[in-house]
Amino acid sequence: MRFDCFAQNLHDMSVLKHIWGDVERHFLASTSCSGLSFPGLTTVNQSQISIRSIVPNMAQLFSYTACRQLSQMFLAVIFFHGSEYILAVGIHGRSNVTLKSLLISKHYLLAMVFSLLEYCVEIILFPGLKEHWWISNLGFAMVIIGEIIRKMAIITAGQSFTHLIRTHPSEHHRLITNGIYRVVRHPGYCGFFIWSVGTQIMLCNPISTIAFALVVWRFFAQRIPYEEYFLRQFFGSQYEEYGRRIPSGVPFVK
Repeated sequence: MRFDCFAQNLHDMSVLKHIWGDVERHFLASTSCSGLSFPGLTTVNQSQISIRSIVPNMAQLFSYTACRQLSQMFLAVIFFHGSEYILAVGIHGRSNVTLKSLLISKHYLLAMVFSLLEYCVEIILFPGLKEHWWISNLGFAMVIIGEIIRKMAIITAGQSFTHLIRTHPSEHHRLITNGIYRVVRHPGYCGFFIWSVGTQIMLCNPISTIAFALVVWRFFAQRIPYEEYFLRQFFGSQYEEYGRRIPSGVPFVK
């Protein structure tokens, strides 16, 4: 007897569930046709549709495009900072080099994390944005060019190149005007500017491209006059004449 009652209850529940499903479908159909809107219900329905459309796009994070662009980014960052440290040790000696020669700061890490978050959001929501390969390849070329310019600057300057601005004269410090320094006064800054912006163009990150360009430019626009104040103190008219002839290498910075 109890079993029969339990079975009857299950049957009644299934029937009610079926009826409710039909009512819900007819109700949604009638409201869409009549133009009526119920904010709470439509919001839930739209949210479900949005989630269903976003979840399949999560696979874009493991697509060929994402794997290629992100691997290029990680390799570019690792090579840049690793080579900076190795060159600093080779030129100045291990005892005179600290981890600051890796050029990794808190603000730099935050900027890189933001750029990766932007990339992940955009490739999920707007995967087609990352498929502009001519833009990505342009950024990759900028990364290589910027890397070459900066490393040429370090190797050419030798012991005269430091990651920290010299505020006092040194016996190893001399004015370098040969090699790439014949073309730009600050090839190290020029190379880093091209490299950093290129990393974001390579990822097809529109927001980070603009942000990196503005932030890095502003940093060098403040750093170059400060550094050149001391260079004029050290080298006098020799640097004044050099500064008049050769551009800084950073756009719109004299």
